[in-house]
Amino acid sequence: MKKLLSVLLAGMLLLPEFAIADEKSLPPIPAAGNVTLPLDEYNHLLELASRPIRKPDAPPVPYTMKRADLKLHVTNESVQGTIQLQGEVLHKGPTKVPLTTGMAILDARQEGKGLPLELENGTHTAVLAGPSEFSVALDAGMPLNIEAGKASFFLPVPSASSARLALVVPGDRTNVRINPGIITARSSENGQTAIEATLVPGVQANIWWTTREVAAPVVPKEVRFLSDIKTLVSVSEADLRIAALADISVVQGEPAQFEIEIPAGYEVTGTTGASIESSEFESGVLTLKVSGPAQRSHQFLISMEKSISATKADAPFLSLKNAQRETGEVLVEGAGTIEMTATEAGGLKRMDFKETNPYLRSLSRFPMQAAFRYHHQPNATPSLALAWTRFPDSSVLSAVADRAIVTTLVTTEGRSLTEVKLVVTNQAQRFLKVDLPKGASILTAEVAGEKVKPVEGPDGNRVPLVRPGLRPGDSYTVSFVFMHSGTPFAKKGGSDLSLPKMDIPINLLQWEVFLPEQYKVKDFGGDAIAANLLPPASQDVSGAESETDGFGIPAAPPILNYESVSLFPGQLGGIIVDSSGAVVPNTRITVTQLDTGAMRNTMTDSAGRWVVSNLPSGRIKITANANGFKQLASQINYDGSSPAPANYALSVGTVAETIEVMTSNFIVDLNGAQREARKAAEKQQTASSVNVTNLQQRISGVLPVRVDVPRAGNSYHFVRPLVLDEETKVSFTYKSK
Repeated sequence: MKKLLSVLLAGMLLLPEFAIADEKSLPPIPAAGNVTLPLDEYNHLLELASRPIRKPDAPPVPYTMKRADLKLHVTNESVQGTIQLQGEVLHKGPTKVPLTTGMAILDARQEGKGLPLELENGTHTAVLAGPSEFSVALDAGMPLNIEAGKASFFLPVPSASSARLALVVPGDRTNVRINPGIITARSSENGQTAIEATLVPGVQANIWWTTREVAAPVVPKEVRFLSDIKTLVSVSEADLRIAALADISVVQGEPAQFEIEIPAGYEVTGTTGASIESSEFESGVLTLKVSGPAQRSHQFLISMEKSISATKADAPFLSLKNAQRETGEVLVEGAGTIEMTATEAGGLKRMDFKETNPYLRSLSRFPMQAAFRYHHQPNATPSLALAWTRFPDSSVLSAVADRAIVTTLVTTEGRSLTEVKLVVTNQAQRFLKVDLPKGASILTAEVAGEKVKPVEGPDGNRVPLVRPGLRPGDSYTVSFVFMHSGTPFAKKGGSDLSLPKMDIPINLLQWEVFLPEQYKVKDFGGDAIAANLLPPASQDVSGAESETDGFGIPAAPPILNYESVSLFPGQLGGIIVDSSGAVVPNTRITVTQLDTGAMRNTMTDSAGRWVVSNLPSGRIKITANANGFKQLASQINYDGSSPAPANYALSVGTVAETIEVMTSNFIVDLNGAQREARKAAEKQQTASSVNVTNLQQRISGVLPVRVDVPRAGNSYHFVRPLVLDEETKVSFTYKSK
């Protein structure tokens, strides 16, 4: 016996060593042998060996119910659906598991096979084998309690760890309520409302919702209401659109719907209103069903339209069936440029636009043409005949150039450098499209005095018309400089110059061409007019003209030709010169009508010219006063239908001295003076302006190109009015001096 105990003790001591050896490497175990123990430990081992083996504890409950999923739907008088129960049997062998209570179970299944149930004290019980998990499906039904305006039922919830409900009830957006429980999701589709909820396990839930069914329907009162319809009639190019705002005041009863007759040919495009539940359109009648029949007032907005191809139509009037009184307003508007005639009848009365309802005016988007009000009488139906004439819309210019000032410098190699200055009035255009001649390129550009970057695209160059920070309120300057390679000059021959196309209208283009002085130029051609061919301006003046014409081009001195003053009927004018034939500017001219005493005053301009207008025929006295000259007075018989120039020569002296002259005796030999003046005029016409000087100064160190422009030369001026997206060309012949 002692030997056996020694072996057992040795084995017990070695077992832990073997267990630890599985986890990590240990030193070698010594050979088995006898072990000497104290007597207390030996007795304790004997006590442990004599104890009986302890059996494992049984589970405290025979089963558990983990989850219950209830999927139910409401029919006419009952609630039916499926209950899915999931749990686990903990004991071995057959075990009774209570499933549900308070329901009529129609079928029971486990893993697709029929499951027999036993009813004990109102509880449906199933016998399930264990230990194992189970899943049971029950087809169940419950009664539905229907009261006045309310439907409800009681749902016994299985005692599971969690219980979820999916319920479908009839009706759109039905307000379903549960107590106790929480609704987690709600949706409405195809006339039904579906909810998802979490229930309290083992506690009966009360589920209810409202219905429109009444237990004891009462006889409805006769419906009486008043209507006021405000109609907006919009005439466009292709259709006639109607927007009707209907205000309804219910006097008696609870109307569930309103019916409106829609005129033939119109399509209803929209119906809106806070109390509208649904709308139907059938057989020319629009039915609006309301959600609150007990409301005392309703407001609907009805939209409809009709295609038109003619230039006349009858405006429709919407009417609500069975209305006790109908009033309304009609506002007519027209899209585009339109002239409209409205002929009213049947109790329509015209009204001012300001008197129309503000809500009706707020619907209008186009110019208002006519407004009416009416009170529908049984013996008079309102009617409104519309006829219109439509005019084509004109496009609005987004940008226009009041004038273009162009300066071109031409070198002996035929290269040209051109600066274009535009005085622009801009509404919405961001870029100026510039179609340059072949072989030309833009060097620099400016907007309102600051440099901008031109853009080169596949269809042409573009110069910005605006820049960051610029808010033009009036005209401003846009300029750009371009260079053209050209053709070198020979001893004689011809040359062509052209300006690019620009896509904004230019009211007046003035072009100065500066050529080297060694070339004599003549025979100008092209689509621009030489400035020296234009007649001098004849106008009433109050002082001398400026030395330039406002564009940097010096005013040419006049050529003394007394017949050059062109007079229209009712005008009187002429030229004032001194005894040598030189013009006398700033001469004060007084024209007195001797028959009435009326006086007119004016001054001669820098060319000695003067003109007054709107003179009647009769005896006229003309007085001329100039510093350093004697006063001149002349009387003539003026014929306003065929006026003749009144030209005078002043004598040196004081103003206190007066010389009386007769127009018929006025003969002055000024041929020599005219020849000198003509030479001076020709020289002045070819003088360069300040624009040439400014461009010459900009070339050195400013423009990104080297151009040897001539410092001495002659300028030739050209004018072209009304230029729109066209090239401007000038051709000439030349020969070397």
